[in-house]
Amino acid sequence: MSDFLEISPEIKYALADGQPVVALESTIITHGMPYPQNLETALAVEQVVRDNGAVPATIAVIGGRCHVGVAGETLEALAKTGLDAAKASRRDLAAILVKGLTAGTTVATTMQIAAMAGIKVFATGGIGGVHRGAESTFDISADLTELSQTPVAVVCAGAKSILDIPKTLEVLESNGVPVIGYGTDAFPAFFARESGYGVDYRLDSPEEVAALIATQAALNMTGGVLVANPIPEADALDADEINERIAAAIADAEAQGVTRKDLTPYLLNRIFELTDGKSLVANIALVKNNAKVAAQIAAALVKRH
Repeated sequence: MSDFLEISPEIKYALADGQPVVALESTIITHGMPYPQNLETALAVEQVVRDNGAVPATIAVIGGRCHVGVAGETLEALAKTGLDAAKASRRDLAAILVKGLTAGTTVATTMQIAAMAGIKVFATGGIGGVHRGAESTFDISADLTELSQTPVAVVCAGAKSILDIPKTLEVLESNGVPVIGYGTDAFPAFFARESGYGVDYRLDSPEEVAALIATQAALNMTGGVLVANPIPEADALDADEINERIAAAIADAEAQGVTRKDLTPYLLNRIFELTDGKSLVANIALVKNNAKVAAQIAAALVKRH
């Protein structure tokens, strides 16, 4: 894999020195927001990681290599590439590398590359999951499979509220992935603090989560841990209101025949329009909050060694 892996000097040194490192995905940069807002958000999230005692490692595929620690002019160029970049999930990675493309990495591929680099904690917005209507479309995110087989802890604000949350939790359970509520008994729904469904276990501190991660590693368990960290109360959207907007966005997608990998970006953009931009403000707030918690967990994990 070393032929395809490019680790920045800062990240290489941090890992060798035993410093806490937090992986960050790049589809939020390429497909989540327009330039320059995407670059500003990426830099702000990295700063939150640093402010909480860890080193940020933004991951992307650039020019046929998996880059860990994208920064400076390279990060800016990635932000400017935007939607012209490919979107890399597990099934796409080999083909994108062979073709020498540039791609934003999804949760699944960020986990995959983070594990190759030796990074154990990853912060994102929300995971993918089982789409509504999956009983007929079989549209289930590769994120769930990756969580079952890659030993990386993923800190997120639950599953995106455009998904079928009970089915998503059921698939995670079937795949042996522990769903941890960080300071909560409720599984959050991205924009909203509660989904109406519970978590497997509640843990209230970075040290407790680090202990769980370390214990899974000691047991030679191959899968990851999902840490569900609710959006801060001040930034949360009203659950009923956001559900109405989601239903409208899904109806629009069906009317236009939008499916598969185009569906999530379409729905998030449509929800942005239907909420007059409130969803994007909430999205940025929850990503920063997840970065903070992930950095604290990574720092606590390093202290255990």
